[in-house]
Amino acid sequence: MARSLRARAEEATREIQGILGVSADTQPKEIADALERTITKALLEERHRCADVASKFVDDRDKGNLLSEEINRVNTALIANLSALR
Repeated sequence: MARSLRARAEEATREIQGILGVSADTQPKEIADALERTITKALLEERHRCADVASKFVDDRDKGNLLSEEINRVNTALIANLSALR
């Protein structure tokens, strides 16, 4: 099963705390929140970049509309999943 974005952020938080040699009680929520925001922003930017690239190579209007609809569907699902993590 795929791990959630939050689980990945919390795992990275533990790694960062280990690298820095700080207690596991040292601001774990703040670190995980910052990591989650950064990952979310990167995912959304990458989604926009992919859509821009795809739109340059679509020469058929109908195919372009189908591609746009699929990108929007995936984006909606991504936002819903990220919102559920809150």
